[in-house]
Amino acid sequence: MAKLTVSDLDLKGKKVLMRVDFNVPIKDGVIGNDNRIVAALPTIKYVIEHGGKAILLSHLGRVKKEDDKPGLSMRPVAERLSNLLNKPVTFVPTTEGQQLEDAINGLSDGDVLVMENTRYEDVKNGEYVKRESGNDPELGKYWASLGDVFVNDAFGTAHRSHASNVGIASNMAQTAAGFLMEKEIKFIGGAVDNPEHPFVAILGGAKVSDKIGVIDNLLSKADKVLIGGGMTYTFYAAKGMKIGNSLVEKDKIDLAKEILDKAGDKLVLPVDSVVAEKFDNDAAHKTVDGDIPDGYMALDIGPKSIKEFEDVLKTAKTVVWNGPMGVFEMSNYAEGTLEIGKFLGTLSDAKTIVGGGDSTAAVQQLGVADKLSHISTGGGASLEYLEGKTLPGIAAISDK
Repeated sequence: MAKLTVSDLDLKGKKVLMRVDFNVPIKDGVIGNDNRIVAALPTIKYVIEHGGKAILLSHLGRVKKEDDKPGLSMRPVAERLSNLLNKPVTFVPTTEGQQLEDAINGLSDGDVLVMENTRYEDVKNGEYVKRESGNDPELGKYWASLGDVFVNDAFGTAHRSHASNVGIASNMAQTAAGFLMEKEIKFIGGAVDNPEHPFVAILGGAKVSDKIGVIDNLLSKADKVLIGGGMTYTFYAAKGMKIGNSLVEKDKIDLAKEILDKAGDKLVLPVDSVVAEKFDNDAAHKTVDGDIPDGYMALDIGPKSIKEFEDVLKTAKTVVWNGPMGVFEMSNYAEGTLEIGKFLGTLSDAKTIVGGGDSTAAVQQLGVADKLSHISTGGGASLEYLEGKTLPGIAAISDK
């Protein structure tokens, strides 16, 4: 079912509540990376160019005690947004009450207001009460009363049921997706529900347990699932192969066996690995085929695996990639991840979708981000979407 989007709404003169994902890294009041603010600009600009009054809500970090609040204020974010929009942005240092209501009522068409961190509501009078993250019904109702329409553009929190997304939506006649949310629904939702074949999924990362649901769901939809990263060696152990000192989840070996039995030749494991005697970029390392020798740990996929994965990928029409192929943060074990990222940038006929911190970092580092169809803004949300779970933040958006 197609979802209502911001371009379906009449915004002129309306107070437009917008849930955005401005959860950016901030240290001593300085923003480390403003990608998430930049990602929300198209929707914010659309609202103000069509005569709406943009009232922005976002969480920032985790607020569990009063002492957390000063370092997690949205003020620096509002200032950066003002620079990016090249116009004044009103910042209101509170999440409810007269000051906020007066500021909203004083807005003219095309104005932008940022209210304080929604997670401030999780701590009241020194107590950790989780009004925002626990979706307190009164709070959702109150925030909904501040606007005429609601636009949810925060895919990064779509897997959570909070007062600032689901709570507001349940008290509004209509909730629309912003452009960022619309793109995530189109690309990730489309890949899961209606992919063009051949459909290949590449899953990396340390633990099988983190990706069980995704592997399970994608095995029923994809033509091939390529496995890399530390979780490879739990599958090796399940096949009775030697894994040396490589990462393994012993309590997941039986589960890995079940997945292998069910998957048949759909699941493709690396055939060689880059191994070292210790978890250290400067340790002596070498490439081995198959079994990992005693005293060594596998830290990346090897050149034969890269080639084999590329052979599978070259005919793909849809590719979803989540998770690194090795210890990407160490240069000697980054090649698998970087080579796969580089190769995805050459697949001009395929829909290529990347989600997850390390895979996203890899394609940005390589400068191929603009050659890919979509880079997801949500880590946990994109993972749960790939699992085929219903995301509360998306479910709460009105159908067209």
